[in-house]
Amino acid sequence: MSKLITRRNFLRSSVVAGSGLVLAGCDQFNFLADQSNPIRQVVERANVLTYQAQRALIGEQTLAREYSASEIRQGQRPNGSTDPTTPEYQFLRAQDFVPYRFTVKGMVEREVSFSLDELRNMPARSQITRHDCVEGWSCIAKWTGTPLGPILDMARVKPGARYAVYHCFDNIQRTISGDILYYTSSDLVDAYHPQSILSYGLNDQPLPVANGAPVRLRIERALGYKQPKYLHTVELVDSLEGFGRGRGGYWEDTGYDWYGGI
Repeated sequence: MSKLITRRNFLRSSVVAGSGLVLAGCDQFNFLADQSNPIRQVVERANVLTYQAQRALIGEQTLAREYSASEIRQGQRPNGSTDPTTPEYQFLRAQDFVPYRFTVKGMVEREVSFSLDELRNMPARSQITRHDCVEGWSCIAKWTGTPLGPILDMARVKPGARYAVYHCFDNIQRTISGDILYYTSSDLVDAYHPQSILSYGLNDQPLPVANGAPVRLRIERALGYKQPKYLHTVELVDSLEGFGRGRGGYWEDTGYDWYGGI
């Protein structure tokens, strides 16, 4: 992929670099989370331009770069939440995830649900890719799992669906009114991309809890926050307005770019 159209280089060379500071957690740029702020509006227009440019220039099925096994030089660095404490997740973990179910629902002809063993017995894909984090670090690792696209086909996605919303066990934030659970979303291009897999294996071992067990979605052409850990449900929808603040994800609700492409 040309350096001229990568998300990372675009962030470094334009006003979107300001939003990159928000992504890194710089408090002085919290004003960008205000949707009425004119600078935020400029940033959003730049993000839309990036999304449209990448879709037009890169192509829907273009693969992210894959690496050789010799380029795996360290374990996959865990970040964000690494140990969900919701009762449902703790129960599943204590049972070695045997009762776990992965579900596809929403705008589908039929809801489908699979156990972890059923996912493992489906045709699998392994890919050695680079994980790019908005914090500025990268890590090459081998991911193994079930491609998401064929599972969506089993559910028969309705023509009006535009987005896939990914629901997780991860209580990313605890408040006096209760846990806030992690979620994010993508368009159907990324959901059906051949490298978008429900990963249950990392570097030829079962996926560790710190990295998202039992299932983590890998969308390899996106930044790390678009690759949700502890995934249990994909919901097909025609609008993101009914979730969180309507921005398409937990971090997106606080100012992150919805697309998050690289």
